[in-house]
Amino acid sequence: MAEKVKSTTTGLDTPRTARTRWLPRLAPNPDAFGHATENFARFMGTPQFLVYMTVFCAVWLIWNTWGPESARFDSAALGFTVLTLMLSLQASYAAPLLLLAQNRQDDRDRVSVRQDRERAERNLMDTEYLTREIAELRIALREVATRDYVRSELRSLLEELLEANGGESAEDAPAKRSQRRRPDSSGSSAATESMPKLNPGGREI
Repeated sequence: MAEKVKSTTTGLDTPRTARTRWLPRLAPNPDAFGHATENFARFMGTPQFLVYMTVFCAVWLIWNTWGPESARFDSAALGFTVLTLMLSLQASYAAPLLLLAQNRQDDRDRVSVRQDRERAERNLMDTEYLTREIAELRIALREVATRDYVRSELRSLLEELLEANGGESAEDAPAKRSQRRRPDSSGSSAATESMPKLNPGGREI
């Protein structure tokens, strides 16, 4: 019994040898084959295919019904057996081809959905980042001194200085500064009259 268990264990541990193939392994290009099946499935869903099939079946039936008996190849008495077999063969091949085309379309849809999801996630992240940046800018702008604020502060400071100096108001200060800068016309005329007059020779008159 122990020998049997040992031999069985050895047989399970030993890998199987590769079988010899009488026919070569078929390995068609999946992309090319899938593209061809999609084209065939797309053509089968067009009105042209229906028209061609209708014309073919009508010609087949007319020829094998009213054509010369010697040239008939599908007996009408047997119910057009050859035509029935051809249509059954076409249907048996069309169904897998349609399923293959549908599977490829499902794969493309799955990839496009994944890409759309990734794009949506990136857009969401970008939107959140921009929202945070805008919020930070708003907070920073609240702490920046505006032009009106600076003017009001300077005006209040000027009023405080004027009050400390003599109680003048901020409206009277510009007028007084202009008066200080303006020369006195009467004083200038008196000064010119008090100055000695000189003749062309340089002597006083």
